[in-house]
Amino acid sequence: MGTAAAAGPAEAYERRSASDATGVALLGACAAWALITAGVRGGSPEGVLLAVLAVAAGYAGGRICGALLPVAAPCAGALAGLGLAAAAPHLPLGLTSPLGRAGAVAALLILAAGAACCAAWAARTPPARLALRLLALGITCAAAALGSLFGFAGCAAVLLCSLATALTRRRAPALVVLAVSTLLVTGASLAVADETLPDGLTAPLEGQLGHHRVLLWRDALGLATREPAMGVGPGRFGEVSPALADDVLTDGKPHSAPLQLASEQGVVGAALLAAVFCWLLYALWRSPRSTQVVLSAGAALTALTAVAAVGNALSATAVTTGAGLLAGIATARPLTDERV
Repeated sequence: MGTAAAAGPAEAYERRSASDATGVALLGACAAWALITAGVRGGSPEGVLLAVLAVAAGYAGGRICGALLPVAAPCAGALAGLGLAAAAPHLPLGLTSPLGRAGAVAALLILAAGAACCAAWAARTPPARLALRLLALGITCAAAALGSLFGFAGCAAVLLCSLATALTRRRAPALVVLAVSTLLVTGASLAVADETLPDGLTAPLEGQLGHHRVLLWRDALGLATREPAMGVGPGRFGEVSPALADDVLTDGKPHSAPLQLASEQGVVGAALLAAVFCWLLYALWRSPRSTQVVLSAGAALTALTAVAAVGNALSATAVTTGAGLLAGIATARPLTDERV
């Protein structure tokens, strides 16, 4: 049974209020730290501020839409995400490099699959659930058709995890597993950047990731080691990275959210990113929605963090807004009763 559902109404309300206050404080801290580091080191904090605003707006909108339309809202979000991913080559997503655009497409597809799975578990009739699961399967097939390897793997993982939640009654252990999975993926990317993996693992990973991306990670890690307190300044990685000196097609980013924040905003910036993800998992734990809806959304957000750890997905406003929207829908209290 869900934790929030098992508690009394007053206690559940107080816990959700505390969760919301924590989220506001963390997002505010992210914005404030970006401004502080920009003031000390120079740079442009606008990208971070826009991402914070997108997450906050998406989360608030998701809470409202999820309460009013617990099935229609995630279904519409899934279709919108699929449409954005399909039209990505023709849309101004704010990403100038093909590498960054590929990461954004994968992230949008993963969020769309997660929203479809949430809608399926929120539906009351078997035919509706079947149709929405077929939508999630269709999104997974669309990822393969669009040539998004990371998107296909992420959508398939989200769909399988969502189906497996039918046998899950306790959400806390599952959320812990999702957090550990994120930690492992992030640790693996750091190990590749630090060249601490065995040679038998490093070569295959570099082959999949691309040598140029690995060079960017090593530059970012070197900058984070050199300026651990405040980094080199938000948005300044492209100015100081040796790997980008002769690259005329670059977008000026290391294509790894943790490494980008560590290099541009120091250890505090990276820690705030981790804290925001932990807050989302905590909000899902306290959510009044069914365990199946919660874990489906959690699986999609975890897959998104994996893409963000090896790509530039979080630089697309559509992705950060979609992540906040999915989290908001999965933590909303529907006006109608929902089985847990």
